[in-house]
Amino acid sequence: MKYVIVLSAVLAAASLSACKPTVVTPPAVVNVPVPGPAGATGATGGTGATGAMGKSGDTGAPGYTGNTGATGNTGATGSTGATGNTGDTGATGDRGKSGNTIVVVPAPAPAR
Repeated sequence: MKYVIVLSAVLAAASLSACKPTVVTPPAVVNVPVPGPAGATGATGGTGATGAMGKSGDTGAPGYTGNTGATGNTGATGSTGATGNTGDTGATGDRGKSGNTIVVVPAPAPAR
């Protein structure tokens, strides 16, 4: 184990002595602008011009004709008319006469 420590120390010394000294240059300073406080609010802009009127739309298609309505029901039967007035009483006939009875006999049928 002694040899391992000695060998490590020799390698470390050799590697450090073999390097050339390097010049380290500091990085260039870049000034980044930092925004300051916000300024006062600007004045409100003027109102814009009114837009042009759009074109009129097309006329719609005509609607459908409706269906024919259903036939109505038959009306109710009328009431019976009022009863007519009673007729006038007939004239009184002449008094009968006493006398002969007349019998009418039909004529015989003609011969053919």
